[in-house]
Amino acid sequence: MGVWDLLLVGLVMLFGLVGVLLPGVPGSWLVWAAVLWWALKDPQPVAWSVLVGATVALFLSQVVRWSLPPRRLRESGATPRMGVYAGAGAFLGFFLIPVLGAIPGFMGGIYLSERLRLGRHGAAKAALRTAMRSGGSSVLAELFTCLLIMGAWLGAVLWGS
Repeated sequence: MGVWDLLLVGLVMLFGLVGVLLPGVPGSWLVWAAVLWWALKDPQPVAWSVLVGATVALFLSQVVRWSLPPRRLRESGATPRMGVYAGAGAFLGFFLIPVLGAIPGFMGGIYLSERLRLGRHGAAKAALRTAMRSGGSSVLAELFTCLLIMGAWLGAVLWGS
């Protein structure tokens, strides 16, 4: 698979990651479709292994999301700015503290957004708690799964070829 094809797959995955944070956009399906496209264009055993792992991970993510409270982020006062901060925090945390850093990064992004908006630690901490209870944990589960899939794809591309 050529460099331009790999770049396109990576861009579709990035759009999928952003789509996880936007209501109504099938972000996790875009990430899975990008892995499927890559596996079909470059039929190597490692590509098929990543595709199978992505499918299982997304299935488990959906099971976890169904067991969590439904998303009611708008009612909790979540803003698009909060989503940007949370997503950026998760993305940075995923690479700064490999893999598990996405969780504190996501929560730190929400906290930072609310701290800047509200100005006080206590209010920001309460807003973080409300956001996580109102569906933030569901968004985090889906985003974390998509980041894992993207990391597995990136690892397979960098070290598998």
